[in-house]
Amino acid sequence: MATLIVFTQPSPVEDAEALHKAFKGWGADDKTIIAILGHRNVHQRQQIRKAYEELHQEDLIKRLESEISGDFERAMYRWMLEPADRDAVLANVAIRNGKKDLHVIAEIACVLSAEELLAVRRAYRHRYKRSLEEDVAANTTGHLRQLLVGLVSSYRYEGDEINARLAQSEANILHETVKEKKGNYEEAIRILTTRSKTQLVATFNRYRDEHAISISKKLLDNQASDDFYKALHTAIRCINDHKKYYEKVLRNAIKKVGTDEDALSRVVVTRAEKDLRDIKELYYKRNSVHLEDAVAKETSGDYKKFLLTLLGKQD
Repeated sequence: MATLIVFTQPSPVEDAEALHKAFKGWGADDKTIIAILGHRNVHQRQQIRKAYEELHQEDLIKRLESEISGDFERAMYRWMLEPADRDAVLANVAIRNGKKDLHVIAEIACVLSAEELLAVRRAYRHRYKRSLEEDVAANTTGHLRQLLVGLVSSYRYEGDEINARLAQSEANILHETVKEKKGNYEEAIRILTTRSKTQLVATFNRYRDEHAISISKKLLDNQASDDFYKALHTAIRCINDHKKYYEKVLRNAIKKVGTDEDALSRVVVTRAEKDLRDIKELYYKRNSVHLEDAVAKETSGDYKKFLLTLLGKQD
């Protein structure tokens, strides 16, 4: 379930005019900006953006970029984009940040549905005049390249059918891949980039039953610092249970010495209209602290107010 609280919208034109008024004077009225945009769904935000451009002959997003700054601006910028365009931007940022963020490519590719991922690839091509696959390939090598290009190029079947015999045989292949850095990497990549998510979950369950440990934990224990295994681990966790994956991303972002604002914003902004309420509940069960309280403690200013608004916290 979503955490976004959507208020009754007066009209896109009224919201656009209220925002324009908030930009006047010395410094923007950030409280008004958050009160409006933090309580509008994606369709309403696009209507406001369109109305603003028609009324004032300028792009609302560009105006926001010039009026606000820092982590608040980056989070608001991504919030204002349509989901496919937002994920295209997140993918590009991950590629430009290099090895430390390439697992985000696996995250995007494995959390989204086949149609959603296809929309991201279209948005990426339109925005950057290159394909997502092209940029991923140009910035990776070896097995990491094979895995990530395969994941972003995938168009998975989304039915519920399971082949139990196939799950058994492919669980064995994955076991060989993660065992002491030996095994057939190409076969493991083929499995993870082509099978349906339902089939893969059956394979992961078979692995756990056979070896008394989940494959994601085995990867984490053995190969935590290897870029290929980090991407492999992310892919498996996102396919197996993306909500638990996001809970851990939030936990790591908040517990880190110096909060990882990029990771924190990415999860809150991308999941607020989808399943952030479920992720919040998982966070509380795991940490005995409400996510809103943890965010409030580790952030400040308008950035904090905006994230808390998206988390559903009301004044």
